[in-house]
Amino acid sequence: MYPKDLKYNEEHTWLRLEGPAKGRVGITQFAQEQLKEVVFIELPETGTEVVRMDPFGVIESVKATNDLYSPVTGIVTAVNEALKDDPGIVNRDPYGEGWMIVVELSDPTEPESLMPADEYKVLVEG
Repeated sequence: MYPKDLKYNEEHTWLRLEGPAKGRVGITQFAQEQLKEVVFIELPETGTEVVRMDPFGVIESVKATNDLYSPVTGIVTAVNEALKDDPGIVNRDPYGEGWMIVVELSDPTEPESLMPADEYKVLVEG
């Protein structure tokens, strides 16, 4: 449920490193289960700066609207445009096709401060 190759933050977003200074970001299985059916996602444009633990977008479900918190600081280099037309991809595949943004990291050591999968599992499952 929590892939070991990812790093996690306490706001239920994940980071998959794709090189020494680039990472893909999405929300966790736990987050999408809490939200239930996702109906809308607002994401930043490419070139936008995101800041660790600051909101980078909004996710709306039939149950609630929540901010999306960046796990790292950097510049958005790609946005998952498919989520505009089909935000439910996040429910079906949160760690794959449901990714949200790709970030060029300002500090390549920043991911070291994120939680590994086993620590995140303890956070959400007690």
